[in-house]
Amino acid sequence: MRGFWADEKVDNGQWNLSNPFYRRVYAHYKRKEKEFLHEADGIISLTEAGKIELLRVHANGLAVDVIPCCADLEHFDYRRSQDGVTQALRAQLGIESHNRVITYLGSVGGWYMMDEMLAFFRRLRRRHPEFILLILSKDDRGKVLRTVQTAGIPPGKVRVLYSGRKELPDYLSLSDCSIFFIRPSYSKLASSPTKHAELMGMGIPVICNDIGDTGMIIRSTGAGILIKEFSDAEYDRAVDRMEQLLSMPKERIRNAAFQYFDLSKGCRDYEELYKRILDLSSAGQ
Repeated sequence: MRGFWADEKVDNGQWNLSNPFYRRVYAHYKRKEKEFLHEADGIISLTEAGKIELLRVHANGLAVDVIPCCADLEHFDYRRSQDGVTQALRAQLGIESHNRVITYLGSVGGWYMMDEMLAFFRRLRRRHPEFILLILSKDDRGKVLRTVQTAGIPPGKVRVLYSGRKELPDYLSLSDCSIFFIRPSYSKLASSPTKHAELMGMGIPVICNDIGDTGMIIRSTGAGILIKEFSDAEYDRAVDRMEQLLSMPKERIRNAAFQYFDLSKGCRDYEELYKRILDLSSAGQ
């Protein structure tokens, strides 16, 4: 299950339940969801939080395995980034030697709370003016820069560009830390941000909110700071911990990534599930 699909439609405003038509549509798909779940030989949730909710709603008889969105940790490995390449990219992007870099990776808008992330960046720069924000996104650069300008951030303090997958680890190697805020909602219990896996593989600590299993992972590994609410006071509390966060060894963060996000482990887990289902099917014949 990529997520709680019908609930995502409600949470993102596409299905307004005050409209009788959408109430019927939502009820129909929730009935189908229940039917699919109870007839399935196997169910994969991306998160432990999603599994717990499925069992709470649909009873404990469901066979649910948790396999998160994984990353190729051989590709997303900070040790593969050469200092010469990193320095060349810093020069290309006009990032000076005294600058620190906080990165945002992914789409702008939608589920991703860019206004709140920019508000955090403003608070961060009050204490640490050496920080530059690097936004790595496919979204229209001009539109992103207009959003930055509206937020009152000087354009010179932000870099916006797109990187393909091959070069992405080199660009991520510029990061001292990274940030992602995802709009909290019921459906996001089932969300597993792939960027979290990629960033941890690169040894990059994150500032994020508690979505799906992100809170559990941050609390168990210490590889980040959790934002509990979107307010200046909460952002300032996070900024108070930045030096501690930035001192965390990259190797420790990367090792923690293997506990949760290793692609080879994810493949093995899928294979074992398929074999178990096929064995049951053969036994039934």
